[in-house]
Amino acid sequence: MQATIAKLPYGQETVAVTIPKDNLVGVFSPKDVASVADIRQEVIRALNHPIGTKNLQELVKGAKKVIIVADDNTRLTPTQEIIPVLLDEMNAAGIADEQITIIIALGTHRFMTEEEIIVKFGEAVVKRVTIKNHDFKNPEALVDLGQTQNGTSVWVNREAYEADFKIGIGSIVPHHIPGFAGGAKIVQPGISGEHTTAETHLLSVRAPRSYLGLEDNPVRRELNMIAGKIGLHTIFNTVLNRHGQVVGAFFGDVEEAFSQGVVLSREVYAVEIPEEADIVISSSHPCDIEFWQAHKTLYPSDLAVKAGGTIIIATPCYEGVAVTHANMLDITGHSAACLKQMVTDRQVPDEVAAALAIAWAQVKEREDVYIVSDGIVSGDAKRLGFTPYATVQNALDAALAKHGKNARVTVLTHAPDMLPIIKSVT
Repeated sequence: MQATIAKLPYGQETVAVTIPKDNLVGVFSPKDVASVADIRQEVIRALNHPIGTKNLQELVKGAKKVIIVADDNTRLTPTQEIIPVLLDEMNAAGIADEQITIIIALGTHRFMTEEEIIVKFGEAVVKRVTIKNHDFKNPEALVDLGQTQNGTSVWVNREAYEADFKIGIGSIVPHHIPGFAGGAKIVQPGISGEHTTAETHLLSVRAPRSYLGLEDNPVRRELNMIAGKIGLHTIFNTVLNRHGQVVGAFFGDVEEAFSQGVVLSREVYAVEIPEEADIVISSSHPCDIEFWQAHKTLYPSDLAVKAGGTIIIATPCYEGVAVTHANMLDITGHSAACLKQMVTDRQVPDEVAAALAIAWAQVKEREDVYIVSDGIVSGDAKRLGFTPYATVQNALDAALAKHGKNARVTVLTHAPDMLPIIKSVT
């Protein structure tokens, strides 16, 4: 029997799995798009060609307090190379470093450590400006801006709201909640209170499947409204290739620059797959820290697998299930319908966790999920509703035994950053 050995990234290592050649649909990755030759020059190019706004120096001139909202170490955005150029531009407009603060858009992630901040932002930036973690649990650090037209409560970072000028920095990649990360997502959930985040996340699971890859959807529209309420002036977004290298940069209006970036993001991350598979083997890379990040593996896998099929997730999850949502495992055994009722009845204190638990349940109710993880012990995997295996090979062998000798197998090497598009011949 001929076989193919597929290799998947697993944290800083790789894992291999042997797949019978006759069963293999293919091994798929984001397109290997060439990076720009010089990141600094690409940043300067984007700043010199603003999309839907004036240039940065004109926009920021006269501001007394400037906030840069930047993504955290769960994202690969090269902030350490982008921000020095932005600071120099602001300096040229008469804004001193002392007037500028970076707020890390943690959403509901844990605080970044001093060491992590130095790695993410660079020593030069750390020495130049103040950098703060967004404290999503501290009411004193938030301001109530009322509700959106759709009734979402808007609690956001007070310091950012009160600043004269604010710019968001992030990357545009397919995302299961707003369709694509980037743009206004840096505000919600980036620097919002957990109640606001809960409401937008719960909005996303009103649909039976994720909004992955859908640029226009109810959640994205809500995020745009929230960014408008806080007065986010502009964004600087990058699109990265699968190696985390910059392919392109976009600066300008929160919605227009984001929309142009989505076009390039699709070129990188959308992958045509000839058919749905019975079994999909997926690596969580680069979302490897905890399952709160690695769960993004589920939604591209869900698009690539048949209903009733099996998803196999390979993820290290060095920090376990969810550092800042310690009670997550108390609710992940419930069905999606049960969880929604529990939210309605106010039986779940952590509604952000409930929203993700619902999203996970919706996938589990369509497909079986097997997991291979050094960071999630067997008991916790079972509480998540997954079947644990020691190796990817063991998981595949079990799935082949279940689905039969003709089962079709697809491999997604960087699943969280992929947008599978099934091109079945009719």
